[in-house]
Amino acid sequence: MHTLPTILSDCWLFRGLDTQEISTVLGCIAAQQHTYPKHSFIFHAGDCVTRAGIVVRGELHIVREDIWGNRTIQAVCHPADLFGEVFACLPDHTADVSVLAKQDTEVLYLDMQHLLTSCSNSCAFHNRLIHNYVTVLAQKNRMLSQKIRHCTQRTIRGKVLSYLSEQAMAAGSTTFRIPLNRQQLADYLSVDRSALSAELSHLQSQGLLTFHRNQFTLFASAEV
Repeated sequence: MHTLPTILSDCWLFRGLDTQEISTVLGCIAAQQHTYPKHSFIFHAGDCVTRAGIVVRGELHIVREDIWGNRTIQAVCHPADLFGEVFACLPDHTADVSVLAKQDTEVLYLDMQHLLTSCSNSCAFHNRLIHNYVTVLAQKNRMLSQKIRHCTQRTIRGKVLSYLSEQAMAAGSTTFRIPLNRQQLADYLSVDRSALSAELSHLQSQGLLTFHRNQFTLFASAEV
């Protein structure tokens, strides 16, 4: 079984630190662990979020809901993924998304005031942590830009092809697996699931792609 420092070594926030340095810095930033059962909420939209979290075990969905209860997935968090860090740095603002445990999930909470303030010894690995945090924010901004690019396509066809094209380029292959099931993909692209399934079947009948569950193969360029 992997130890906590080993799991955290895969988190961008701790990039460049060995397991011993991670163990030491966890004390500096007042880290605490908490476990959540499946289908429970870590926090709701409108809550004041004071700590960032890292998934240690399980899976979280970051979701946005409208007044009628329609839910859109903003992101999926797996072990070593960081969440809530932006809200934790804005104490005068409340969260505009909710975070839901899709499985029994364990979270490591980080006190942002401790994280962003160098410890009294000004240790190099704590300074590295601050540097990494800025990098994480830049990555999150890039991910949001990607989602906006997909979702602003005018048609379901455009949204699907935009997303699949990006996944293929990231995999470096025209055959690849995506990290979302059908409902999650529909939520991510803000489309109806049945309409998504119909469009995928249509694209397959046109010979542009084939798919089986989460694995796709793209065959030819297509006009979005």
